[in-house]
Amino acid sequence: MDPRIVELEIRYTHQQRLLEELSDVVAEQSRALESLTKEIAALRLRVAALGEDAPNNEPPPHY
Repeated sequence: MDPRIVELEIRYTHQQRLLEELSDVVAEQSRALESLTKEIAALRLRVAALGEDAPNNEPPPHY
């Protein structure tokens, strides 16, 4: 077989493997981002709930 074709097939195989690895990394990052987004939303709700229960931020009477 022509050495140029063999070289092209080797490069193609290598690039295909790298593309699959990158796809896996992007998928994992997407899952992590989704999880963090949900966690931030939950934390915002908790902070909002604490703000409603917090006493008024008026200075104490001795000021």
